Amino acid sequence: MYKAMAACKICEQEVAVYNHGGVYCRNCQNKVSVGDGQWGIQEPGNTSYGRRKLGNILRKKISGGLKSLSLSIMPSLSSISIREELLSGKRALLCGVTYRKEKFKLRGTLQDVKNMRDLLVEHFSFQPASILILAEEEPYRAPTRKNILEGFKWLMKNLRPGDSLVFYFSGHGLRQPEFDGDEIDGFDETICPLDFKSEGMILDNAINDIIVRPLRQGIKLHAIVDACHSGTILDLPRVYNRKEKRWANNEPPSRTYKGTLGGKAICFGACEDHQMAADTSAFSSGKEMNGAMTYTFIRAIKENPNITYSGLLNYMHQSIEATNRGRCLPSLNHSFPFNAQDTVLSSSQDFDINQKLNL
Repeated sequence: MYKAMAACKICEQEVAVYNHGGVYCRNCQNKVSVGDGQWGIQEPGNTSYGRRKLGNILRKKISGGLKSLSLSIMPSLSSISIREELLSGKRALLCGVTYRKEKFKLRGTLQDVKNMRDLLVEHFSFQPASILILAEEEPYRAPTRKNILEGFKWLMKNLRPGDSLVFYFSGHGLRQPEFDGDEIDGFDETICPLDFKSEGMILDNAINDIIVRPLRQGIKLHAIVDACHSGTILDLPRVYNRKEKRWANNEPPSRTYKGTLGGKAICFGACEDHQMAADTSAFSSGKEMNGAMTYTFIRAIKENPNITYSGLLNYMHQSIEATNRGRCLPSLNHSFPFNAQDTVLSSSQDFDINQKLNL
């Protein structure tokens, strides 16, 4: 198998093309082939069966027409506006995607968003007017790809030292192969907007570019992502190993910088990158659907307002494990043991996880 480096005709991004085929540019989604301008051909020194299998998966995704998104260029903010005086201090973007017209619809995401909004207002002194909600129900704007990206831009507007930001997402997450050396495991993680089948997923690379990299000194971001394959959804360079009680390296093999401009980014992912997350009624005796990670996250803070990052991780793990002891629970279109879901804490830098959680 051969790899050629070709330049995208639209954005001039360097793209790796395998077997003289065509791929989509990760920056602008234009299709690129070797004929668009070779930068040189090389033969990999060690091509494994697994690598070939990844190539087959990628070709199937491309031929199926499922686009992905890794954009640094943001759309205009025409449909989302807020008074300038509210764009300081604390603000939050909350996204709940139900996919209610699809076979893979979720039933707990709207309740997740409402519960997270109440938590931010009641326990962390967020003003209701500084919380932007994207959901499929009235009176909210729909969580489409365009609106989520515009929401990111709103979240990052006019940042000042001392600002505290929250990004929350409850919905589907997927993963797809990457060939640029940006991932230790060879896969990009994604979140799925309402219209992802036609407009594309949002890749971890894009999320990192838009809401992580611009963070300056004195500004902090907390992301809470309740979706499958969400462990490193912000591509942060440090991941906490709960069992060994230490920070581990998650820097990309390509050495691409994934940190901030001096600020701090912290992410709670519902599960490890290879795992799936549950949408379940197990915590409410069958009366109400919730994301398992969201429910245990909120309940832990309500039971202990002074909880630490370490205490929160342990609480979520123990609650999910205890709920699993008596049964297996459905998630999306699958059934699997609940303890296959392990919450992941990642960060732009090492920090003492025994300090109090403060959003």
